[in-house]
Amino acid sequence: MAGGGESVWAIDAHELVKSYRGRRRGDPPIRAVRGVSLSVPAGTIFGLLGPNGAGKSTTVRMLATLSRPDSGSATVAGHDLLRSPWNVRRAIGIVSQKSGADLDASGRENLLLQGRLYGLGGAPLARRADELLARFDLVGAADRLARTYSGGMLRRLDVAIGLVQRPAVLFLDEPTTGLDPHARAVMWDEIEALTADGLTILLTTHYLEEADRLATQVAIIDSGQVVVEGTPDALKSELRGDAVDVDLDAEPTAAQAEDLRARLTALPGVVEVVFDGWAVRTRVDEGAAKLPAIFAAVDGAGLSVVAATVARPSLDDVYLRHAGHRLGRREEVA
Repeated sequence: MAGGGESVWAIDAHELVKSYRGRRRGDPPIRAVRGVSLSVPAGTIFGLLGPNGAGKSTTVRMLATLSRPDSGSATVAGHDLLRSPWNVRRAIGIVSQKSGADLDASGRENLLLQGRLYGLGGAPLARRADELLARFDLVGAADRLARTYSGGMLRRLDVAIGLVQRPAVLFLDEPTTGLDPHARAVMWDEIEALTADGLTILLTTHYLEEADRLATQVAIIDSGQVVVEGTPDALKSELRGDAVDVDLDAEPTAAQAEDLRARLTALPGVVEVVFDGWAVRTRVDEGAAKLPAIFAAVDGAGLSVVAATVARPSLDDVYLRHAGHRLGRREEVA
């Protein structure tokens, strides 16, 4: 693998900030990233989890030298982001949200072109292209135009293109967006296998299941800031109790919501109450055992239960706890 230095961190970023001009003259700047710090161990998959517009792609663009930060510092594969951007570029691969493949070239031609851009050529490049076509199950389509590929095939080609020069760090920006469930599962298997050779992957995603399955470490990002970081299991284990979601027969009025909140928080073991339209979400010790008391509280507030679920903590619950709303939604947290 390419690289520069023996640091345990493949990516070490401190207080990265990036703003853009307002949409119209006179508008204040848009602060896309507000002091993001990340330390990514070498040979791991690090997940940046957050909704669209949270600052994930802007963070990747800065770390990949595609956008200069307003302030802050970082090293990538041992190279200083600001002092040695060319060395950073030589050590990384990038797979953007939108395919970078030339649709009017074949899969093989796309790989050969990428290799030539990095100074590769001849028999070694041809062997590398064949190796990647086999690895990503594209041998049968190697000489077809990329525009004839399915969405899953094109995404696999994108990842193969990002690996031609054997990077030390691979940036995957929303790699499975738009794929059907089967193609997404295939891509997850491919991504998991990539770290076997010591590759470090920074994965951005808004899919909770994707981050939970693939990432060794997760940073939850919201409104341009990292709100919490840790392993998926550690983050979930910090949440006390079970998630109990209750669907109501109607959206509660302000008075009903306040009454129900008071009744629920008075119950032993209830540690959190969130209202979300026609639903109320609670975190409760021994959730299943507390369901009768929760139903009684709902009834006492003049409402009725339509359905209820009890589940162990998930990354969605972690996101709610630290960001104050569920992924992509804003809610009122007690």
